[in-house]
Amino acid sequence: MKKILSLLLIITLAGLLQISKAQSVIHLNTKEFKEQIWNFEKNKEWKYEGKKPAIIDLYAIWCPLCKKLSPILEKIQKEYGEKIQIYKVDVDKAPELAQLFEARSIPMMIFIPKNGKPFSVIGLRPQEQIEQIISEKLEVKKQ
Repeated sequence: MKKILSLLLIITLAGLLQISKAQSVIHLNTKEFKEQIWNFEKNKEWKYEGKKPAIIDLYAIWCPLCKKLSPILEKIQKEYGEKIQIYKVDVDKAPELAQLFEARSIPMMIFIPKNGKPFSVIGLRPQEQIEQIISEKLEVKKQ
């Protein structure tokens, strides 16, 4: 009986870890970006590698507006769960990605629909406005 209870506890904890990981904002470097978002060296034309709509937050740790946007995106990720994935890219650590999206100002959010081309929004935006973009342009509703 103890073995069964222990096994059930392990399975439950493993499931909770997967859920929390899936509902977290993910930080990407250039290598991970090419694997999960778009391998721009292999495909010159946009080819999204993901399976669900996404937002990429191009930010820097020294940027005050980026610091204000971060908790908003964390909250959105938790509220939308598996329906969307939010990624963060530090432009100082991945300048190649900043150049790729012509990021001349940060914060900059890249919205990626499941099908179609990505588009950018520059600057700090309120949660309601970001959710409106998610609903209208990414066609994703809250859970």
